[in-house]
Amino acid sequence: MRAALAAALLLGTALPVAILPVAAHAQAQMSEQARFERDRQSILAQAGQYRVRFDMRETVPFVDGYEPLDEKLSGGNEIVRVVYDDGTRISLQHILVMEHNDQVTVIKHWRQDWVYEPETVLTYVGPNEWRLTPVPADQRKGAWSQTVWQTDDSPRYGGVGIWHYDNGLTEWASSPTLRPLARRDAVRDPVYDRYLANNRHALTPFGWVHIQDNLKVSGAQGDEGEAQVIVHEDVVNTYRRWDGYDATPGERYWADTQQFWAGVRGLWDEVIARDGGIHVQEEPNFGAVTGPTLMGLAEQIHEGELTTEAALAEARTVIMDATSGSH
Repeated sequence: MRAALAAALLLGTALPVAILPVAAHAQAQMSEQARFERDRQSILAQAGQYRVRFDMRETVPFVDGYEPLDEKLSGGNEIVRVVYDDGTRISLQHILVMEHNDQVTVIKHWRQDWVYEPETVLTYVGPNEWRLTPVPADQRKGAWSQTVWQTDDSPRYGGVGIWHYDNGLTEWASSPTLRPLARRDAVRDPVYDRYLANNRHALTPFGWVHIQDNLKVSGAQGDEGEAQVIVHEDVVNTYRRWDGYDATPGERYWADTQQFWAGVRGLWDEVIARDGGIHVQEEPNFGAVTGPTLMGLAEQIHEGELTTEAALAEARTVIMDATSGSH
């Protein structure tokens, strides 16, 4: 609903005002436990084996002389596995399994963590900086935070929202949140330096869809002056259940490396607890400067060239050195 409101404000359209009280009444008819369990199943429904289509297109420019980029379409095979499910905390790991000319390439992709009625959420606040941000009590009730992490489990963005089930649609939508640039933009030295985005996840008859409503922003932040929205972007990433490819290489990679990545998550959590957030330099191709080394260590484990223990010892040095400027 928040995403719909943001879109309506952007496009100058009106929302049917009757929807809000009707939705609130319908939600009130269910017990808190029943709503909680329905939310959990909606999150867990995103696990599975998929054919994914990534559709990104800039739409409306907001400065003279800026020409929106041509749409960018891509796709691939992706498996989504449950990392843990502790009831009020659920983690889903995405793993790409790419096939080309009889060659299979496995890439550990993004991770999404969900927390019910969170007291805090890790949010992007500006260049190289993520902060553990308190969630007001009136915004926690019945809500879930979603925190998204890069391929090396360094942070990307976080937001808070409520699952809604109106008009036959199962959907979660975040409040507007800041995000660092994705690789598709960061590698081309764009005129904008961050996104202000609404993030939506909705179940479909064939799987689910991840929709992003992005404003690409440049200029000062906070009290330092006026920021400028450069252009609006729609992103629609469609996950269609499909078993027409062999997911075994991705499963083997995850079996070999999941202990390592659990340790890496623990190291990032250490930094968050130490600093109240994470300060790490962004890198266009990998999200953070830690990306090449951490991903390489995991690959060495997968190839049998390095033990998990030795890799984690090196990972600790890499992460602690990369974040040493934050305390």
